[in-house]
Amino acid sequence: MKWGFGDIITLALGATAAAAGAAVFAGAQHIVHMLTKPQPNDPAAEFTFTPWELNVPWEDIRFAARSGAHEVRGWWLPQPTAERVIIACAGYRGSKADLLGISAQLWRAGNSVVLMDFYGHGMERGVPVTLGYREVDDFLGAVEYVARRAPQAAIGAIGFSMGAAVAIMGAARDQRVGAVVADSPFATHRDVVASQVRQALPMVPPEPFLALADPLLHLRAGYRFAEVEPLREVGNLAPRPIFIIHSTGDKIVPYQHAIWLYEAAGEPKELWIVEDVAHCGAYFIDRPAYCRRVADFFARSLPAAQPPVKVTAFERNGSTPDEAKQPALPEAAPPAPAAPQPKREVRGIERAMD
Repeated sequence: MKWGFGDIITLALGATAAAAGAAVFAGAQHIVHMLTKPQPNDPAAEFTFTPWELNVPWEDIRFAARSGAHEVRGWWLPQPTAERVIIACAGYRGSKADLLGISAQLWRAGNSVVLMDFYGHGMERGVPVTLGYREVDDFLGAVEYVARRAPQAAIGAIGFSMGAAVAIMGAARDQRVGAVVADSPFATHRDVVASQVRQALPMVPPEPFLALADPLLHLRAGYRFAEVEPLREVGNLAPRPIFIIHSTGDKIVPYQHAIWLYEAAGEPKELWIVEDVAHCGAYFIDRPAYCRRVADFFARSLPAAQPPVKVTAFERNGSTPDEAKQPALPEAAPPAPAAPQPKREVRGIERAMD
């Protein structure tokens, strides 16, 4: 049997295609594995800073995720009045201890604060994780916990990276969240994964890997890329305010994601773009300025809820309290609607905040 030149070329192309297909499959498997693999158990994970080191009162809390499938661990930083409660959300594979700096300052500004570990990401190790899909359920469980514990409090949320994306999606699904600060959020699950593939393989298009990783992710973790898209949900926050923070130097989540989210959000909205800082790095450039600006946003955006007025019914025998015998006061005119807040876009860290 003789082999012609065309036969050799056909075999070579077939072998090349088979090798390329195997490489794409292996790459897709690697993407899904890296996204979902459990964090290894580490006895030293519990040896971390707590609010005690910052002289902030706190208590350990546990609450069920919205689905009730598991419990979420967190810290409660209490203020006696609890007029505002801020839920703080760490990033992918991050811990609530990562947010002690901003959370302590929000507490000192008069807010109660909940710091939470997404299931599998913080100290609760050894279980698979997702990139924002299951974590929204944890966030909604925190909202339910706060609503039960402090029913008169206004609820806000601050999140970083994946935690910011989760805060956007969670607030879009639960109207009880009155305002959101989103630091370095991604706009879509697919685009942030594609960005990482491009960095790892700059000469190879990411689409074949993503096309195969999508069904593999569904098989392993129960969801697809399209089910985690803050960009699709951010418009549902309005008229509740959102404050988006990002940096042009972010190599993990390109700052274009912030632009997409800002453009899709309704009013009122604010955008703060910081120049040439790494992922979630705006806080570290000027900590006091960052904390003042975030605390001011929540103070403006989350007016304390008023307790219900207790009304005593008149007794049927005709006797009334002394107050009832006084002339009735005219009803106050309803307050004028608040003027819409203008768009705010600031580039760079502002040093003078007052």
